Amino acid sequence: MRTLMMVVLIGLGAYGAFVGMLYFTQGQMVYIPLSAHAGSPSDAGLPYEEVWLDTEDGERLHAWFIPAREGAGDRNEAGADECRAPVLLFLHGNAGNISHRLESLQIFHRLGLSVLILDYRGYGKSSGSPTEEGTYLDALAGWQHLLEERDYTADEVVVFGRSLGAAVAAHTAARVQPGALILESAFTSAPELGADLYPWVPVRTLLRFEYDTRRALEQVESPVLLAHSRDDEIVPHGHLERLKQAAGSARALSVLEMRGGHNDGFMRTGEDYVRGLEDFLEASFDCP
Repeated sequence: MRTLMMVVLIGLGAYGAFVGMLYFTQGQMVYIPLSAHAGSPSDAGLPYEEVWLDTEDGERLHAWFIPAREGAGDRNEAGADECRAPVLLFLHGNAGNISHRLESLQIFHRLGLSVLILDYRGYGKSSGSPTEEGTYLDALAGWQHLLEERDYTADEVVVFGRSLGAAVAAHTAARVQPGALILESAFTSAPELGADLYPWVPVRTLLRFEYDTRRALEQVESPVLLAHSRDDEIVPHGHLERLKQAAGSARALSVLEMRGGHNDGFMRTGEDYVRGLEDFLEASFDCP
C-alpha cells in the first residue's frame, strides 16, 4: 500500500509539474517568432516594396507590399473606370515570419492580386512582443495602410489568415467588413483547440488566450471561404464544421477541402487549391 501511495504521489507531482509548465510557458507555445529572414519576394521572382506600419499602441511593424502582376488591374495604375484587382491582407500563422510564406505569395500573385503581408510585433523585424490584443492591432495597422496610404476601399480588400492568422483575420473582418474573408486551417477558439490537443489537461481553465474565431465569424457579413484539410494533424476537421455553422451571417459561404497536413495543405492540394481560390474570388468580386 505504501508503495502504491508513493507511485500515486509521484504521478500527481509529475502531472502538476507538467500542468504548471504549460501554464507558465503557454506564450512560448502560442507564438514561435523568428527574427532572421529566410529570403525575400525577389527570391521568388516577385517585385515588392518594403513597408513600415505604425500601430495604435506605438509598435513599428515590418511588411512587404507585392503589387499585382502587370495587366491584372493593379489598383495604383488603373483608371477610375477600369477594372481594379483586389488586394489581399495576409495574416500568417504563429511560427516563423513573413519570409516563410513565399510560396503563398507566388500563388496570390499568380491569381492577379496585390498583397500586403505583415509581421506581427515580435516577429521578423517588427518591434515589441506578441500578445493576442497586439496581433489584432497589428492587423488593423495593415488594414489602415491599405485604405489610407494605398487608396483601396473596404470592398476591394480580401483579408486572408492561416492557422493563428485565421483567428486574427476573423476578428479583423468582424470589425471592418472587407470585400471577402479567407480562413485557412482555422480553429474555433484557442481553448477548444487546446482541449483537443491536451484532453488530459484543464486547458479551458489554464489558457490565457481566447482567439475566438467562431464568435468573430458570427459577426462577419462578407463572403467567406473556409479551407481545411481532413488530414490536418493539428486542427481537427471538426473545427471546420463548427465554423461553417458560425458563418450564417456571411453573404456567401464557400468551402475548399484541402489535402495534406496543417502546414503544407495548400501545397499538397496543388492546382485544386489555386482553382478553389480563383472560383471564390471570381464569385466575390467583379474584377478578381
